[in-house]
Amino acid sequence: MDLPAFWHQLHEWPLAAAMRGDTPGTEWLFPIVETLHVTALTLFFGSIALVDLRLLGLAQREAGVSDVARDTLPLTWAAWCVAALMGALMFVSKADSYAANTPFRLKFLCMVFAALNMLVFQFGAYRQVGRWEHGEPPAAARWAGALSLALWTAVVCFGRWTGFTT
Repeated sequence: MDLPAFWHQLHEWPLAAAMRGDTPGTEWLFPIVETLHVTALTLFFGSIALVDLRLLGLAQREAGVSDVARDTLPLTWAAWCVAALMGALMFVSKADSYAANTPFRLKFLCMVFAALNMLVFQFGAYRQVGRWEHGEPPAAARWAGALSLALWTAVVCFGRWTGFTT
C-alpha cells in the first residue's frame, strides 16, 4: 500500500472521525487531547531544558550533570510518552492533511535530529561524565545541550505553525 493511501485510511478510522468531532458527542475530544498534548510538551521541554542548560553551564552549576539527569529524565520520558500519544491521536484526525504539511514534516525531521543528538551524546560525551560532571562540561556536551535546545525549540515552533496551516 502506498503512503498517501495509508494516510487516507487512517483519516477514515472511527477514532479519526471522533477526533474531528464528526461522531455525535465528540466535539470536545480534539480540544481536550490538544490541551493534554501541549501540557505534556511543556513539561517535556521544560525538563529537557534543565538538563541542556546544565550542560551549557548556565543553570544548576552546583549540581552534578548525572544528578540533574536522574532527577528530571523520568518526568521527561513520561511527558514525552503522553505528548506522543496525544499527538498521534491528533494526527489521525487529519492524517492525509498533516502528512502533506511542510511544517509538520519539519517538526518530525527536527525530532529525528534531536533523537540522534541524544544518542550521540549518550554514547559519546556522557560516557565520561564522571570526569566532568561537577565542573565545566566538555565542548561535546555543551554542543549537545545547545543543539538539543535549538532542535526542541524548533519542534515547538513547527508544531505551532502546523496548527495554523492545516
